[in-house]
Amino acid sequence: MQYEIKMPSYLYGGEGCIEKVKDILKKENTKKVIVFTDKGVRQTGLSDILENILKECSVDYKVFDDLKPEPAYTDVEKVINEVESYEGDIIIAIGGGSVMDSAKLCSILKGASYSIRDLLNGTTDVKKQIKSIMIPTTCGTGSEATCNAIVAIPEEQSKKGIVNDCMIPDYVILDAQMIKNLPKSIVSATGVDALAHAVECYTSKKATPFSDVYAMESAKLIFKNIREAYKNPDNMEAKTNMMLGAFYGGVSITGSGTTAVHALSYPLGGKYHIAHGVSNAILFAHVMEFNKDACKERLAKMCDVIFPELIEKTVSEKADYIIEQISDIVTVTDIPTDLSKWGVSIDDLDFLVDAGSKQQRLLVNNMKELSLEDIKNIYMKVLK
Repeated sequence: MQYEIKMPSYLYGGEGCIEKVKDILKKENTKKVIVFTDKGVRQTGLSDILENILKECSVDYKVFDDLKPEPAYTDVEKVINEVESYEGDIIIAIGGGSVMDSAKLCSILKGASYSIRDLLNGTTDVKKQIKSIMIPTTCGTGSEATCNAIVAIPEEQSKKGIVNDCMIPDYVILDAQMIKNLPKSIVSATGVDALAHAVECYTSKKATPFSDVYAMESAKLIFKNIREAYKNPDNMEAKTNMMLGAFYGGVSITGSGTTAVHALSYPLGGKYHIAHGVSNAILFAHVMEFNKDACKERLAKMCDVIFPELIEKTVSEKADYIIEQISDIVTVTDIPTDLSKWGVSIDDLDFLVDAGSKQQRLLVNNMKELSLEDIKNIYMKVLK
């Protein structure tokens, strides 16, 4: 068996490390900067920290903040068309997963002969057009570490991942001050998303010794810190650990891959516009319960590392405990799990089963094969 893992070339961590942008701009001899963010991040003032640094460095920059959460590929296409008229030397993304995914797509699309539609159709003639710096403002998506970008496909009422090694960011800045005032609902939703990355990658068919290291450390950091980060927003140690755990989870994706949790969540986001982290949280424990008999040894090993006080329990009991912890975290962090809130009912079951079954890029990673009936049964557990 041969395996590999990919990650950004340069990684900076610690509160205040956003100042490293100055060194990066000097190193890259940067004169013009493209900034990707969204209006929510601008309202918090976080983007002002970056803009003040850019002014101090006397570089020209232009901010593109018309980026929608959970964007359709057409939304990304629109923004990238606007970017084409600006001659930037580097792109900086400061925001959550949608902002960073859009910036990563821009890094391979700006000035390219191919389009985002070509990427969706699987074109392989791709190269990096412009270097990128990722500054996450949540503690969960892991987008800053991956070669993936997720976009909604309106005509299919679902989502799709564009995957290309050229989208791996060049620089990543994990600055805890970016998440100091993060709303609790985003701490929980993005945190559970990151936990899903860790657990799914560790129990994926494609898991390797490389990805296992990052997935395990990610799971440990998140299991041990997410409740505290949610309940006590001023606990910066817990939030810093969440940010690091999210990054490690993203790295594990590049070596392994997520599985049925993410696959079945895509239709919930694509058609009903349920936030990505929330849709994963709704399905997470149910999918892992379905998968348990195929990966209980791996779940038990995760339990041994994270909860060593349970070492004397049986393999099955340890696997159950991990799944119980997942369910408890979703409950404790007040993530809504009633799909009727988004207008999803039993009448939508056929659509969900059909759309979920088409997410073969991720379903093939699942340790246990899912029939249409299996998919139906999982969705039935979350439909009222």
